[in-house]
Amino acid sequence: MYITLMSTIIAGILNMLWCKLKIFKVLNKPIDCNIDFFDGKRLFGDNKTWKGFIGYIFFNIFAAVIWGIICKMFSFEKLNYFYLYNDNNILFNVYIGSLLGFTYSVFELPNSFIKRRVGILPGKTNQGLTKIFFVIFDQADSIVGCVLVVNLFYKLNNNLLIFYILLGTFTHIVINVLLFFMKLRKNPL
Repeated sequence: MYITLMSTIIAGILNMLWCKLKIFKVLNKPIDCNIDFFDGKRLFGDNKTWKGFIGYIFFNIFAAVIWGIICKMFSFEKLNYFYLYNDNNILFNVYIGSLLGFTYSVFELPNSFIKRRVGILPGKTNQGLTKIFFVIFDQADSIVGCVLVVNLFYKLNNNLLIFYILLGTFTHIVINVLLFFMKLRKNPL
């Protein structure tokens, strides 16, 4: 899984740094354009911005191209599910990076939508059992999207599909905690 999705892990870290930079402020606008849903609550909230959405796609493309070069240099291609039936070239890696970045970003939106419906503020978690659910859901949502992209190029059996989602979710949690200690995140989860 790490060989196949390393570019997405790298892109996530780069996007976190990108979103912290005080440049391209014009993109730091909420995706939902401050629109409320029928219940009077915001669709996604202030934390889902165009800067993060576009940045994630861009950094996934960048990381996929670089990771493709590294895979070729160190003969990792046979360990990367994207290259088992496809050529490792720049055009294919741009395509994979675009798909992963777009899917990652889109799969984060339903979670934000649901959290706004139950009254959880952007960037916050709830208490009790719902906190545990949303902490896991927060980390797993985008992973599910990325694993589905992998599944388009290499059919994962059900056990491997579940394993990828669980390992990806655990990895996402660990990276977020590390980014918190590096002061790149406001909260660890």
